[in-house]
Amino acid sequence: MSRPSSARGDQWTFLTNHARVLIALAQDPDARLRDVAERIGITERAVQLIVADLETAGYLTRTRVGRRNRYTIDFTVALRHPTEADHPVGDLLTTFIHREDTPAAPSGHGAS
Repeated sequence: MSRPSSARGDQWTFLTNHARVLIALAQDPDARLRDVAERIGITERAVQLIVADLETAGYLTRTRVGRRNRYTIDFTVALRHPTEADHPVGDLLTTFIHREDTPAAPSGHGAS
């Protein structure tokens, strides 16, 4: 059996950075983007761009609370790829988030 080349085989993952950012914000809606970036291993600017994408697509909303942002996830928005479009993003998030970690977690309605 041949091993994948280190140039390609060791680089791929199952989840995109968009999914990682959304999971991180679902787990901690008050997280600073700097902390999200550090947690998942990408730049703060990359996280900012991903948050803008997720907000534009309706997956999250950003609310200013004092000098910070709070992120609210809409667990009902469908996944983007056509083969998964019949599943809400909440299905993915609940796979990675324990209900006790997010008090308002998915019951088919939005969560904070």
